[in-house]
Amino acid sequence: MQKTIEIAIKAALEAGEEILSIYDDPAADFGIERKADNSPLTIADKRSNETILTYLKTTPYPVLSEESAIVAYEERKKWDTLWIVDPLDGTKEFIKRNGEFTVNIALVTKGIPVAGVIYIPVKKELYFSTLEDGAFKISHIDNTFNTDFKYLQSIGTRLPVNQSQNSFIVVASRSHQSPETESYIDKLRKQYSSVELTSVGSSIKICLVAEGSANIYPRFAPTMEWDTAAGHAIAKAAGKEIYTTNETTPLIYNKKDLLNPWFIVKKANNTNPGSSSSH
Repeated sequence: MQKTIEIAIKAALEAGEEILSIYDDPAADFGIERKADNSPLTIADKRSNETILTYLKTTPYPVLSEESAIVAYEERKKWDTLWIVDPLDGTKEFIKRNGEFTVNIALVTKGIPVAGVIYIPVKKELYFSTLEDGAFKISHIDNTFNTDFKYLQSIGTRLPVNQSQNSFIVVASRSHQSPETESYIDKLRKQYSSVELTSVGSSIKICLVAEGSANIYPRFAPTMEWDTAAGHAIAKAAGKEIYTTNETTPLIYNKKDLLNPWFIVKKANNTNPGSSSSH
């Protein structure tokens, strides 16, 4: 598993460089197109996807990527283990140039995310996990780094980081607030004396809960499997979970319909940080 995840880490760091070469070029035309659902697609999404696929095709596992043709469920359902990839999560944030976008790569077995990599190119922050080894964060990392798993583990900060907070911190979407989310937050305000809201784009929201900077992330708006799989793997390895709104059923992956149900990211029910709730 560690060697496999090293490949995903290399892929994410290289893809991050590709994205930044476009993002940091003042003359760059992002080449923005519109997909069928009217969401934006840029040249950076495509280049990142190509880079990641080059790495992942050296592994035995098929890839389900937002920016590749989606294989029919009849074929996909035979995949026991697969990669789920979002080459550029937070394209809207990329276009706005606010830095809040990520590269997401997850390894999923029998519907459960068992390992994850999330890279934030602008901040040069890497989150990575396996259920066996736990979840880690490294700051100031790029594609020049030694990506040996044991080395990265040794320089990484193990998640969650225990942070004492006076408030109950709710993380919310930068670009997708919904009335249902707001009413859920109102409910939390009645439960906790002090509720603080923090807004950020892309899968960084899941990372904030995984690391302990936020307590909860409620999402009552549409997302796809590639938006959450990598973050879910990191959250699970840090003793957190992504539940459907009943707050007991975890999200599952490689479904016939790749749309996620609404969900809540929070501390896992009855698990210790770093332990796997799926073994």
